[in-house]
Amino acid sequence: MPTSAAHPPATSPPVPDPPTLRDGLAARRTLAAHLEPTPVRTYAPLDAATGARVVVKHENLQPTGAFKVRGALTLLLGMPDAERARGVVAFSTGNHAQAVAYAARATATPCTVVMPTDPNPTKARAVRDLGARLVLHGATFDDAREHATALAAASGARLVSAANEPPLVAGVATAYLELLEQAPDLDALVVPVGGGSGAAAACLVASALAPGLEVVAVQSTAAPAAHDSWRAGTLRAVPSTTRAEGLATGCGFALTQAVLREHLDDFVLVDDDAIDRAAGLFLTGARTVAEAAGAAGLAAVLADPDRFAGRRVGVVCTGGNASPDELRRVLAAVPDGASAGAHPEARA
Repeated sequence: MPTSAAHPPATSPPVPDPPTLRDGLAARRTLAAHLEPTPVRTYAPLDAATGARVVVKHENLQPTGAFKVRGALTLLLGMPDAERARGVVAFSTGNHAQAVAYAARATATPCTVVMPTDPNPTKARAVRDLGARLVLHGATFDDAREHATALAAASGARLVSAANEPPLVAGVATAYLELLEQAPDLDALVVPVGGGSGAAAACLVASALAPGLEVVAVQSTAAPAAHDSWRAGTLRAVPSTTRAEGLATGCGFALTQAVLREHLDDFVLVDDDAIDRAAGLFLTGARTVAEAAGAAGLAAVLADPDRFAGRRVGVVCTGGNASPDELRRVLAAVPDGASAGAHPEARA
C-alpha cells in the first residue's frame, strides 16, 4: 500500500464505553440465527514448524470470508428501524467493508462503502455483489476514513467506524467465546491487529473467562500504529506501507486501545515477508487460504519459537480473502518440497 501521512480525525467524538462480557453474550444470542460457529482445528505440520501445539480458529469460513461479519451484524441488527432507513457509511480496506455490506443486505439497510482507490479486487467485487454502493477514494485507509466521514455527515447516514464501535467488539467477542469453549486449555492466544476489534474482543473474553491466558497482539512492522499507540499509552499516527491490507491502519483507535491497555499482555511486530511465509504454511500445512492479515498470528508464533515452544497456542485465521496477486506471492514464498497434502490432526 502506498505511503501516506497518517493522521487522526480532525475532530474526535467522545469515546464510547467498552463492551462487557454480558454484551458479548447478548451478541451471541443475536447472531445465533444468522451465523454458525466456525471450526477449530489442529494440524501436525503447523506444530512441527512452530514447536508449539497450534490451535487454529477458522474465521476464514465465515460467509464473508472473515471475522468482521460478526460485529457488523451485531451492530446493524441492534440499530432502530428509523436509523437503518437513513443508511450506513463504512470505510475499510476490505473485510470490514464486506461485513457491513453483508449486514446491510440482511437488514435491508442502504449502504455506502469507501475503500482506497487500489483495493483488493476480490474484496471490492464482493462489496458490489452484496449490493452496496462502492466509492473508491484516496490512497490509504485513512484517506477513505476521512471521505466516508464527510459522506455520512452530508447524507445523514450513520458512520460505522472500523473499530470505535462497542457492538463491533461485542460481536467479535463471540468468536473467542466459541474458541475457549472448543479449546479451553490454551496457554496463549495470538491475535492480528488492524483497528484492534479482534484483539480487544479476545482480551474482553479472556479476562473474564480465562484470566491466566496470555493474549498477544501482532501487527506488521510496516503498519505499526496500533502497536506504537499501545506501547506509548496514547494514540499514535504512523504511515502504513504494509502489503497486508487488513492490517493497514494508520492510527490507533481510542475504544480498542482502551481495552488493550487494560488487558493485553504483549504486542509484537512481524514483517510482511514473515507473514507471507506463514500464509504459505497455512496453504501447504493446513489446506487453508489465509489472506496476509489472517496469517499474522501464525507468523508471530513462527517468529518466536522460544516463547511458544511446547505451549498450546490459539491463532485465529481471521480472513481468507486473498487476491490473486497475493496468492501468487505466497506461493512464491513456499519452499520447494513443502507438503500440500496435510490433513487435520484432530479437532481441538
